[in-house]
Amino acid sequence: MNVTATKQKPTATRVLSYAGALLETMDAGLASSPNVFIMGQGVDDFKGIFGSTTGLAEKYGADRVFDVPLMEEGMTGAAIGAALVGDYPITTHIRADFAFLAMNQIINLASKYSYMFGGLMRCPMLIRVVVGRSWGQGAQHSQSPQATFAHYPGLTVVMPATSQAIVDMYPQIINKHPGPVISIEHRLLYNLDFSVADSGSKIPLTSYVARPGKDVTVVATSVMVIEALRAAQYAEDKAGIQAEVIDLNSISDPDWDLVVDSVRKTGRLVIADTSWLEYGLAGEVCRQLVMRDPGLLRVPPAMLGMAKAPCPTAKSLEDLYYPSQHETVDAILTQVKGQEHGIPLPTERSMTEGYKRFRGPF
Repeated sequence: MNVTATKQKPTATRVLSYAGALLETMDAGLASSPNVFIMGQGVDDFKGIFGSTTGLAEKYGADRVFDVPLMEEGMTGAAIGAALVGDYPITTHIRADFAFLAMNQIINLASKYSYMFGGLMRCPMLIRVVVGRSWGQGAQHSQSPQATFAHYPGLTVVMPATSQAIVDMYPQIINKHPGPVISIEHRLLYNLDFSVADSGSKIPLTSYVARPGKDVTVVATSVMVIEALRAAQYAEDKAGIQAEVIDLNSISDPDWDLVVDSVRKTGRLVIADTSWLEYGLAGEVCRQLVMRDPGLLRVPPAMLGMAKAPCPTAKSLEDLYYPSQHETVDAILTQVKGQEHGIPLPTERSMTEGYKRFRGPF
């Protein structure tokens, strides 16, 4: 299953893991300019942020790829200062939760410089944060704060779901984007392999159709894009249902016209996010649709996200806490066929269970 969703078949593809795409683009960014540098806890470690910075400190030197103490706010403040004088900092947080300690710098300073100085001062920088489940991460290491960051003007928030998205977007961000970008990377994606095309249509810094369909629209983010694609294939195989999957991709700057046009075609909607539903992304998707055309939906939308509680540590509870392939397929089938659809559902109830069996290429 190829999720690049280009209209023309690429002339050549290669298999590249999510972590490999990150390492490749980090390497290319450092090579593109001596002003680019990477800082964060563990970036020069032999594990290299799940393999995304491995070997870069040896290649470019400790003055351009370096570890920092437990000082998230101080690190971000230093990065902002560097960005304001012409450098391009890439900061990393191996847990998105740790970025909360830098919220003053991100929200009160980085996001506002361009506004406060009439566009004369800009703060171009990339903040990489890792989110999501894996193995008993618990309440303080599993949060997905995309809705929080996207709430504030001045921040560009992306959630690359594939290696293709990274290969296409990161060079645009590092070389051209004028302001702070927060890229939210899901830890379940790092070891997955994807088919990548080095030529053809590029995934933009907005939304795109990952899989065309006519019966139901699925708007998804991050790893839930992969879950939606798997569920769409299952629904087509078992029931002939063609689900259109839209990767929202940029949470701060989605292509709402793309979403509206899809829902106008299908009349049905499933929203699959990696965070809580309350006051979150799913609510924003519905708000945008209602504001544009309140009569688009034939039935109420289905929404998938984390349970309304802090994440449990025990794996058995964690499997219940996150939406499963079972629930994703059921949401698609119910939208089209109704609650009594009678179609057998997949028995797989854990993302980690599925991805351990099959790594790609997707």
